Amino acid sequence: MMLFISNLNFKLFTLVNHQITLSICDEPCFCLFCVFGDTDEISVKKGDSVTLNSDLTEIDYDGRIQWSFEDSLIAEIYKPTKSVTVYDVVLDGRFRDRLKLNKQTGSLTITNFTTEHAGVYRVKTDRMIISFFLAINEEISVMEGDAVTLNSDLTEIMTGVSVEWQFGAEITSLAEISGWDDGFSVYDDVLDGRFRDRLKLDKQTGSLTITNFTNEHVGRYLLYIGTKHFNLSKSLKAFSVSVYDSVHCCGSTEAVIRLVLSALVGVATVILLVYDIRSRRAEQDQAQIHDCMIRCMIDVISQKKKKNVFAFLNICAVY
Repeated sequence: MMLFISNLNFKLFTLVNHQITLSICDEPCFCLFCVFGDTDEISVKKGDSVTLNSDLTEIDYDGRIQWSFEDSLIAEIYKPTKSVTVYDVVLDGRFRDRLKLNKQTGSLTITNFTTEHAGVYRVKTDRMIISFFLAINEEISVMEGDAVTLNSDLTEIMTGVSVEWQFGAEITSLAEISGWDDGFSVYDDVLDGRFRDRLKLDKQTGSLTITNFTNEHVGRYLLYIGTKHFNLSKSLKAFSVSVYDSVHCCGSTEAVIRLVLSALVGVATVILLVYDIRSRRAEQDQAQIHDCMIRCMIDVISQKKKKNVFAFLNICAVY
């Protein structure tokens, strides 16, 4: 067990059995971060489905299970009346036709997961509260030396919205746009300056561009989008960025060129073969005509019908 105490935020994070439980202090206070064992982050590819387990094999008590996203109730089961309710029209309908609630275990499935579904999910019973932090995960491969843009999927940053970019296992902050004063900062001198003069933050959308990308920039980039009044209400997007060098690129190009050349050689071979067959047939036809004429002449002479042209033609027709 590791214990960290900080007075920088008014948040309480508790990780138990690989799950994250979060709460807000009503007043400025010290924040406790307890870790029991390893911590697993739930990453989901855009468009995939994800199931959040309630840790119940079956609902064996006369109680209520409630699922919420941030502050909004999205689904619940009430055992006494055997009622199952899904509130998929909340939050501007972003969950419409995407929620499936297991009546046996209380587990919740979100289908066709997108960026607007990333954030904190909580399942609450009269015995426990378990929270899940879900992130959209995108895999990007960039050629060494090129620039790569990590898109926030925002068209603009509204007043009171904060954006923060972090990198690596150490969760190092690279850039942020403050929802409090609309200011922005880029921290390109962190991690021994490996990002120096390489970071460009779009102040309108919050997207981050890394120029001259190399192997030392390979890793996991996290995007947090929060609100001014409730900073825990964050959506999370993750990017796993890898690099490939020009050798592999050229190797792939060379393979394509070879494939095209092989196809062209094959087509040319077929054309030559067809031409050769037709040429041989033409030669055979000419030889047959020549033989026919010779035989006709011999027959005409032998029959002493030199003056009978029609007989000549009739004899040739026979051959």
